[in-house]
Amino acid sequence: MHILIVADHAWINGGQSKVAIESALGLAGRGHRVTYFAAVGPADPRLAQAGIDVACLGQHDINSAPSRAGFLQQILWNKPAAERLRLLVSRMDPRTSVIHVHAWAKAVSPSIGSVLKDAKVPCVYTMHEFFLVCPNGGFYHYPKAQTCHRTPMSMSCITTNCDSRSFARKAVRVVRQVIVNRGGLRQAFGRVIMISKLQEEASKPFMREGVIYHRVSNPIDIVDPGPKENAGRDFVFVGRLSREKGIEHFCEAAKFAGVQPVIAGDGPMMAELKERYPQAKFLGWQKPEQVTALLRNARALIFPSVWYEGQPLTVYEALAQGTPVIVSDVCAGREAIENGQNGYWFKSGDPVSLARAITNLKEDRSADAMTARAYRDYWASPLTLDRHLDAIEMIYAEMLAPAPSNKALRREFAPA
Repeated sequence: MHILIVADHAWINGGQSKVAIESALGLAGRGHRVTYFAAVGPADPRLAQAGIDVACLGQHDINSAPSRAGFLQQILWNKPAAERLRLLVSRMDPRTSVIHVHAWAKAVSPSIGSVLKDAKVPCVYTMHEFFLVCPNGGFYHYPKAQTCHRTPMSMSCITTNCDSRSFARKAVRVVRQVIVNRGGLRQAFGRVIMISKLQEEASKPFMREGVIYHRVSNPIDIVDPGPKENAGRDFVFVGRLSREKGIEHFCEAAKFAGVQPVIAGDGPMMAELKERYPQAKFLGWQKPEQVTALLRNARALIFPSVWYEGQPLTVYEALAQGTPVIVSDVCAGREAIENGQNGYWFKSGDPVSLARAITNLKEDRSADAMTARAYRDYWASPLTLDRHLDAIEMIYAEMLAPAPSNKALRREFAPA
């Protein structure tokens, strides 16, 4: 097959680009012809080394743009991206080619919608977030730190300042959503890959009819470390220190439970948290190998997120290390946790509920049992790149099957 992968970035700057690039490398390694199209460089050198054709526009995203005002036109309608993509698509054989979009909201823009809608090559989209249906991409009211249940693009949605920065940016995102809805992007995808059940439940009511859904977990690059001899000691948080991550609820709960919260990460709440919780241990940003060691030696990972998230991989990374997870019941991380077996659910935003779960895991016998179960369950069905690629290839094959046999099937490739 010839696979055209579309993403905002040609280098790894987060989960979306990591999955796009790692899957591109894996598909090329399996003998497929792969083209990687992105707006923002520089390109990961491994792509060219693997024989992948890279089409990178060398543009900016919002974080690197010299002028945010100048970036406005690009994020609403990136004409160069549409023109370059149209050229690439024109060279593809629709009998043996597929287009797989991973990201467009940070640089590529919805301008590609008209190209994809008109293309004879079948398209699939992996929904790593919610930008295809929700203007701010998260079904989340940032100023109130609450999950948002408004209907996207309703009058209530349009007039609500839910953006993390300003109502002006929300207004821009509303305009962009109009373009998404009417410019062809939503109509371009006959198939959509969801990375969690919760994500599908949140998005599906606002998707167009006739879309075929698949569920494919993102891969995790991790080596089996073997079972832990006993439970660790620390209760740890790993991630960005921002309101939607629920970090302050962990700090409060740790105080109630009489444990020291260990926090790996940085973000806008760092100064506030240090002042309010001097007993906490702040490690700052850690290198990947340091995070792995931290999770391995922890008694539990605390994942207190107060918004949906798509598929928080830190949860699975902890389980792979044999570390139980205490997770908020509102986020997709709960799907990896069997309550009371390999971790606990707690009521989102409720430090008392979280403190109860922490207290339960302070008991060694309970912690040891959960540690063994966490490791055993994860490695019974690990989220490997090969497993991810097997699922993706099967979807591609269905997309290219002759019309009479190309039935509206629903397949799930997620943790058992």
